[in-house]
Amino acid sequence: MNKKEVFSIGVMSGTSLDGVDLVYVKFEKNNYSNFEILHATTIPYSSEWRQMLQSAIQSSNKELEKLDVVYGKYLGEVINNFIYNFKINNIDFVASHGHTILHQPEKGITLQIGSGKEIAKVTKQKVVCDFRTQDVKLGGQGAPLVPIGDKLLFSEYDFCLNLGGFSNISYDENEKRIAFDVCPVNIVLNFYANKLGLEYDKSGKIASGGNINQQLLEKLNSLEFYKQKPPKSLGLEWVQQEILPLINSFENDVPIILRTLVEHTAIQISKVIAGNNSILVTGGGFFNDFLMERINNISKIHIQHVSKDLINYKEALIFALLGLLRIDNQINCLKSVTGASKNHSSGEIFYP
Repeated sequence: MNKKEVFSIGVMSGTSLDGVDLVYVKFEKNNYSNFEILHATTIPYSSEWRQMLQSAIQSSNKELEKLDVVYGKYLGEVINNFIYNFKINNIDFVASHGHTILHQPEKGITLQIGSGKEIAKVTKQKVVCDFRTQDVKLGGQGAPLVPIGDKLLFSEYDFCLNLGGFSNISYDENEKRIAFDVCPVNIVLNFYANKLGLEYDKSGKIASGGNINQQLLEKLNSLEFYKQKPPKSLGLEWVQQEILPLINSFENDVPIILRTLVEHTAIQISKVIAGNNSILVTGGGFFNDFLMERINNISKIHIQHVSKDLINYKEALIFALLGLLRIDNQINCLKSVTGASKNHSSGEIFYP
């Protein structure tokens, strides 16, 4: 793309099902780190959409094909409303992550619904999407994808930690970018908060009032995933097979479960970041004050504060960058991160 400045809309839906994150961002082509988030918002899911996306993992292939199209049309409408509400009139392309339904890279499977063809048709914009499939075909985990953005946009930080449905981290080691999923966060915390009729445990107040189930904590910390070396990634399937049955076999008191999960999360994250000073923390988990307090106390580090837009929308921002890299046929997937056979430029491009 032969322009000095590029304007893009990045679209992200995470496993915590908060809603659709959208950013309108300007990149300078000769210096990606000189970017500007011009507009950003989150469109919460209706209860119907949340239920559909939660239960989609049980759907047949034919049902998933239909949902891919319907969800693509929905994303197109959400993007059009975003464009209209913020009076956006200069767009080079839209980059959409879609919503992950299946992620089993060891079986060669990853599925993010949200048809790029439908988004392009509804928005009448060029669309880049399906960033993970090619990496899995090349023997990679198809995740995490954000680290190339961490490297290009936030190189001043030693570590970039995101606290979303799962926590993931990236950093440079021996001139290679290393990144992996650390542990589940909001995907499990919100699941148990929902049992109390709450969307989430605001600021971690319920967790802070519970006691730790030490036996459960020990079992969680000894899960096989934590002994594996990167590259490694997590998905909803792992939570359903490993985490939820384990918790339910030990405990049914929600405040105790939330308190134990916060401690488990803080311990796993602290194992990775302890002893480092320059850490960028983003994602919805940043606003869980009790979780941040436990991470600070266990890791003995001070978390730096950044803008609210960056905390909330870093992943949508980076998918906009991944879309730009794909359009320019530049590397946007790192084999050192995903375990693929080579670095590559991933994503499908659709035209209106």
